[in-house]
Amino acid sequence: MKNYNWLGCIGILLAAQPLLAQQTYFNVPSSDVVDKKKFAVQQQFNIESSYHSATTINYGLGNEFEVGANLYNLIYDPDQRQLSRNDSSTKMPYGPLVLANAQKSFDLNDHLEIGVGTQMGFNLSPNHRTRFVAYGYGQLAGSFRKKQYKWSLGGYVGNQPYLGEGRAYGFQGGFDAGIYKKLHVLGDWISGQHVQGQLVLGIEYYLTKYLPVALGWQRTNVDGSQSFVVQFTYAPN
Repeated sequence: MKNYNWLGCIGILLAAQPLLAQQTYFNVPSSDVVDKKKFAVQQQFNIESSYHSATTINYGLGNEFEVGANLYNLIYDPDQRQLSRNDSSTKMPYGPLVLANAQKSFDLNDHLEIGVGTQMGFNLSPNHRTRFVAYGYGQLAGSFRKKQYKWSLGGYVGNQPYLGEGRAYGFQGGFDAGIYKKLHVLGDWISGQHVQGQLVLGIEYYLTKYLPVALGWQRTNVDGSQSFVVQFTYAPN
């Protein structure tokens, strides 16, 4: 691990705020696709000994297809007042990462669909130690009671610069339960003994029809480390 100057960190963080990958429950894509000619934005912060930021923006192309961009693994160390980067060790995922993403859904019936998607790009490195990073998935997703309850289950594959050391494939799943009009319980899980293998559980409250805020608890599979998650989503579907 190496570090950027703290002024550079602030600049990148500020630049990231207006932006937001595929919409997720927390970490697992939900297979919800943005409507044609509309944008969806999602910003997530993980708070532990350091602060992690993940930013995503998506644009709907129609026919259940969307494309977008991500800024992932932006990690700020408050003790050092620096933005950390990793461009050499696969013990941890590389970062920061600049990614492009795409997702396509195929309706099976009114309540079931198949979603496939990918995120791929490169890490930011001032020493030109860039590596290609990639993650792809396929999953079955469903809903019932007029989409008040949603779920998805499938598999993923990625490379070590994206996931960190460990098996490069596994299972993932998530759910979103609308227990009240504005209050939802949601969670997801990614299998694997790598840093991206995680369980997240939380609640989500809709401040407006298109602006939910989620709070969650996250536990990493590989070492049991825990963090607090805050997530903002704007999705005008």
